[in-house]
Amino acid sequence: MSLVRCLKSSVSSNILRRQSLAGGVASARAFHVTPARAVVYPNADHKTFKQVTSAKDRITLVDFHADWCGPCHQLAPVIQKLTDEPNKSGKTGLPLDLVKVDTDSDEGQLLGATYKVRALPTVIAFRDGAPISQFVGALNAAGVQKFLDDL
Repeated sequence: MSLVRCLKSSVSSNILRRQSLAGGVASARAFHVTPARAVVYPNADHKTFKQVTSAKDRITLVDFHADWCGPCHQLAPVIQKLTDEPNKSGKTGLPLDLVKVDTDSDEGQLLGATYKVRALPTVIAFRDGAPISQFVGALNAAGVQKFLDDL
C-alpha cells in the first residue's frame, strides 16, 4: 500500500471513529501551523541564496565551505546542531536558517567573491538581506554558541 493510501485510510478510519463516538456527527478540529524553523539549504544556488538571506524576521547563517576543507568538516556538525530547532539567535530571538554554499561550484565562487570570502570556512550571518556578522575558521561549539548569542 502506498504512503498516500495508507494516510488516507488512517484519516478515514479516524473520521469514522469520531463519528461513531460523537453520535454520527463528525467533529471539526482546527490545526495551527507555525512557520518552519531551522531550515537547511545544502549547496544553495544564487537564487536560493538571495531568497533565503532576504527573508524577514529570520537570521540566516551562510556557511561557505569546500569538500576538501578539513576545518569545514569539523565545523559543519557544530553549526547544524546549534541551528536545529528550537535554537534561536541570542539578542533578537529570531529563528535560524542555515545555507551551505560550496565554494568549489561556479555559483559558490561568485557568491564567495561577492562577500570577500578569503579563507574557509567562513560563516556570515544575514538579516533582511544584509550581512550583520561573520567569523572565519572552525570554532568549537562554545565559540559558535557565543557567535549566535551575539546576533
